This record gives sequence, C-alpha cells and structure tokens, in this order.
Amino acid sequence: MGLIKYMSLLTTCSVFAVLISIIWQAFISLKKINKVITLLTGLLAIESSLKRPQDYPRPKVAIGYGACTDLLINATDFLNYTEKYVQDIGPEFTVDEINNEKELLQTFAYYFQNGAAAERIMPNTELFRKLINIAKTRHRNQIQWFIGGNAPLMGIRFFMEGADVLLGARLSHKLRRLIPEEIKIAGEEIDEDDIHIILEYKSGDNWGPFTAPRANRYIIHNDKNNPHLNSLEHFEEALKEFQPKLVVISGLQMMDSYQFEEGVREARLYKVQQQISRQPPTVLQHFEMASYVEIELLQMLRKNVLPYVDSIGMNEQELDNLRQVLEFDRITLASDWNPRIASTLDHMREVFKILANNYYENIKRNGRLRLLTRIHVHTLAYQAILVVKDSQWNNTNVSAAKAALTAHRYVCQTNMVNPESASLLLDDSFAISATKNAERKTFSTQNPVPCWKEFIEVNAQKSIEIEICIAPVLVCRVAKKTAGAGDNISAAGLSQHL
Repeated sequence: MGLIKYMSLLTTCSVFAVLISIIWQAFISLKKINKVITLLTGLLAIESSLKRPQDYPRPKVAIGYGACTDLLINATDFLNYTEKYVQDIGPEFTVDEINNEKELLQTFAYYFQNGAAAERIMPNTELFRKLINIAKTRHRNQIQWFIGGNAPLMGIRFFMEGADVLLGARLSHKLRRLIPEEIKIAGEEIDEDDIHIILEYKSGDNWGPFTAPRANRYIIHNDKNNPHLNSLEHFEEALKEFQPKLVVISGLQMMDSYQFEEGVREARLYKVQQQISRQPPTVLQHFEMASYVEIELLQMLRKNVLPYVDSIGMNEQELDNLRQVLEFDRITLASDWNPRIASTLDHMREVFKILANNYYENIKRNGRLRLLTRIHVHTLAYQAILVVKDSQWNNTNVSAAKAALTAHRYVCQTNMVNPESASLLLDDSFAISATKNAERKTFSTQNPVPCWKEFIEVNAQKSIEIEICIAPVLVCRVAKKTAGAGDNISAAGLSQHL
C-alpha cells in the first residue's frame, strides 16, 4: 500500500509539474506576443506619421544598372550533400568563382553553415546550363520564376511607394511585361535575359551535418549582359530629360571576378564615375552594396563610386566587408549573421569617419566629391540608419520603421503583419557602442525606434554631428522569400526621405 501511495503521489506531482510548465510556457508565449504587438503598434504609428499633402509631387528616382530572371529553388532539395567535397573547408575557406561541382558544394556549405548571403559567378557555362536543365526537369514542380536584379527590384519598390521611376536596364519583352508599365526603361530590348539561380534555405534547414542558423540565399550566375553595364549609355541620355531627385547605383557586383579584356572593366567604371559626378548637388545619390569577393573591384569602387555618393545601403556582411577594405585593404567573406547593435554602430562610425576624412582631404582638388551623409545597414534583427544632421535626409525614424516593417512583409510575403508570425531577436535595451560604459537605449511603447544625436571626430580639425535611429525587425518566423529582401528594404527606407 505504501508503494501505491508513493506512486500515486509521484504521478500527481508529475501531472502538477507538467501543468505548471504548460502554464509557464503559455505565460512566456503571451508575454512575447504582447511585446511584438506593442512594438508593431509603435512601428505602424511611426510609418503612418509622415503625412504629405495631396498635391505632393511624386519624387523622381533613377536606378541603374541591369536586370535578370531569377530561378528560385530550395537549396537543400536541389543540392546533394557530398562529404568528400566539403570535409576540407575551414574558417578561412575562399573561392572567388565557381568552376565545377566541388567548388559549388564547398562554397554553399561555407555560407550555409554561417547563415550568410552570398553571390558567386559561374564562368563554366556548360555547368551553369546543366544546373538550369536539372532544375527545369527534375524539380519543375518546385521552381519559381521571378524578375530579378537589384535595380528592377528597387525600382518596383520605389514605384509601389509612390515614386516615378527610370530604370537603366536591357531586358527582353517577356521580362518587360513583369515590370509596371509606368516605369520608364532606358536600354535596348534583348532576346534573352541573364538568369540567376537562387538557392534559398530556411532557418533550421539541414544539409549533411550542417544546420542553417537563419534563413538566407546563395546565388550563382553566368551573366552575359549585366557585367558590361550595357544600359549605361542609354541611362545617361535618359537622365538628362528625367531630372531625378535621387539616383541609385546598383548591380556593380556583376563585374566581380568576371573575365574582362585588359582595361575594359576600369573604363566602364570610370564611365559610371563620370555619370554620377556630373549630377548637380541637388540630386541625391545612393550606392547599394552587395556581395563582393574581389579586392581589386572593391578598390575600384572605392575610387570611382564611393567618393561621389551621399548614401550607402548594405547588410551586416557587406558592412564588415566594406570596413575591412577601407581599414585594412582586405576582404571578409562571412561575418556574424546576427551582430550586436553596438558592434554594427561602431563599424558604421568607422566607415563614415574614413570616407568623410577622404572627402575633406580631397575636396579642394576635386570639387565634384560628395560628403557621405547617410548609411543604412539592414540586418535580420534590426535596421540601423546614420545620417548627418541638417543634411537632405529627413524623417530618419520613419525611414527606419518603414524598412523594418518592409523586412517582415517581404520575407513573409504578406501586406499584414501577424504578431503570431513574428519574433524578436533583440533585448529590451542595447548599448550604442562596444566601448566600456557606453550609454544604453531602450525599446519601449513610447519609443519603438530610439534615435539620438552624437558627434564623430573625422580628423583633428573636423567633427560632424550625426543622428542614428534603430528600428527592431519583427522577424518572419517562416521565411517564404529572402532573395531581393535587401533591395526592397533599402528602397522602402529611402522612399521616406524623398
């Protein structure tokens, strides 16, 4: 009898413990959802706070260069894990271009386990066509086709946000039909579009022994049109008549690790420099970074593009890469996929300081240089925007909120943000720098997008006052599409400044 009573008591305690655990988990879940709802309400209020008069003119935005067709497929279904190919990759593994199956699997494994977005050229045309054929035949019920390329995706987003858009791109009649007819095209029609294979994966996906820490994508391409910026001259002519308020430069990563005849690439980038340096000071200019792997091209961008733009947009991987190039003249392939806000802000300050110092050192010799006045870094967990005080970039808090909401809407492929479909990766507060005793800021109902002002000492003679805003991202729990997210986020953020 004693044993029976003991077992009965143990069972009762076990059931009670399970009920307490269930209640506690429900309490924690409810608390998390309430936090998401609170921040969502605040973000939506900020997004809708920018009231423009009914007769407010549609801002004109011109975007170059290039376009493509995206073939989207699940990465882990498409690629067969092969142990002998990936067992030797280490933390310093690097392949600039994909020439065979082994290099494809090695590079995918490297970025997949790091949760890092990546883009690589595949000069091996035969292999590239073979992969497309496999996708079309063996995975025909799984693949999806979309319009692709930084410029078209940003252009469509700007149009959706109320802008008149000029797109510098050469595309086929078939691809043109996917772009709103109101968007003007500067570029000749071509018979066949470049194709990009987008290998997407979700957070928690497994491939061999690897598990993806976050949703992302790996892109391979074998472009024939985009690397040569074939729409550049048409774009130049159209700009004169269009007279934009904002010019966006993107797609230059297509020139990365590409086989050009000697001097050709330099000549094309010099023409880009001439084009953007001729724009009047009243025309804002933005450069959208991407996944670059070749130090030589990044050095060319540092010379021909960065000194002539007002704004730069990038993700956390691209920020670290740019900082490494500017500070140490080297590249980094994969960095922390979820960096602390403090680290990101310090890196943004470093990039701003280097480029601003370069401006003040060289402005007397070249009056067409521009002081960088805006940096936007979009990460999985938050949006960080730095602007120079009293510059032409207004509504910074609205820009950050808009970017954060667009991140969720695009990745979840929805217009409505469902709190149960979102999660937060951030704590309630954050340090504004990784330095000791740094000030902390808090996300709250009254202040869902913390903003503050500070000074950056560019050199011994010059300090610049800046404003920084941080917006939390309501991360999509089940990612439906990641390719193109950065372009949509960046364009959405920029649209609120115009």
